[in-house]
Amino acid sequence: MSADGLIVVDKPAGMTSHDVVSRIRRLAKTRRVGHGGTLDPMATGVLIIGVNKATRLLTYVIGSRKSYSATIRLGQSTITDDAEGEITATTPAGHVADEAIREGLGRQRGEIDQVPSAVSAIKINGQRAYKRVREGEAVEIPARRVTISKLDVLDIRRDDDFVDVDVDVTCSSGTYIRSIARDLGAGLGVGGHLTALRRTAVGGMTLDEALTLDQLAEREPDVVTLPMSEAARRAFPQREATADEAHVLSHGGPLAPVGIEGPYAVFSPEGDVLAVVSEREGRARAEIVLAPA
Repeated sequence: MSADGLIVVDKPAGMTSHDVVSRIRRLAKTRRVGHGGTLDPMATGVLIIGVNKATRLLTYVIGSRKSYSATIRLGQSTITDDAEGEITATTPAGHVADEAIREGLGRQRGEIDQVPSAVSAIKINGQRAYKRVREGEAVEIPARRVTISKLDVLDIRRDDDFVDVDVDVTCSSGTYIRSIARDLGAGLGVGGHLTALRRTAVGGMTLDEALTLDQLAEREPDVVTLPMSEAARRAFPQREATADEAHVLSHGGPLAPVGIEGPYAVFSPEGDVLAVVSEREGRARAEIVLAPA
C-alpha cells in the first residue's frame, strides 16, 4: 500500500475526477483516496489527489487559488457553457473588435459576483443543478462572490464568423471559467462558450511537477509524489514545535499562540507534521491531528 501524501496528477481529457480517483485507488492499493477540486471531463491539467491520511488535507487544497489556460469561442452558445453541451444559439462574431474583447474580459477582473453555469454540481434545494437541467427544468443559480486576480488575453484568432480567444486566468476557489466565457459572449451580444481548459496550478502545486496516469502506473504502488510532511509544507504556513509542544499537540491539546494567520501546519523537532492548527480565543488549537497518538 502507498504511503500517506499527495499526488499532483496531469488529468487527461475525457475522464472525470472520480475516474482518476478510481485509477489511483488501484495503483496505490488503498481505498483511502480523494481529490482536491473537481475538473470537468473536458478539462486537463492539475488535479491534486490525496492518499491515505493526506485525504484530510484536501479540504484545505480545495480552497486554494487556481490558475488555468483556456480558449473561449465567441459566436456560439451552448447549454453547458462549454464544448460538451449542445449548441443553443449561433451569432456571427467576426465584427467584434479585439479591443472590445479585452474590455469585456477586463470587466470580469477583481472581486465580482459570478453566476455559476446552470449545468454544474451546485445543489439547488438538495438536488444537483445539472440533474435538474437534464430533466428539463429551468434552473436559476444565485450569484456568488469570487475573485479573478488575473485574466490576460494571450491570443485572438479569427475564423469566419467565430473568434477564439486564448486566456490565462488565476482565480479564487469556486470560480467557473465556463461562466467567464458565457459572460464575455453575452456582454458582446454574440454568445460564447469554453472550448479548451487546462488547469496549470492549484496553490503552489503546478503542471511542472504533475505526472500523467501512465507515469504513475510505472511507479506502482509508490505513487505518492509529495509525502505527508512535504505536502503540508507546500500547502500551509509553518510552525516548528518544541518536544514538549509536540507531545501536547499529538494528544489534541492546545498550544500558546504565536501570531501566525491560520490555518497553519505544526512540525515536530524531527520535521514530521503533527497537526493543522488555527489560533482562536488565545490558543492555537488543532483542526486536524496528523501525528499518531
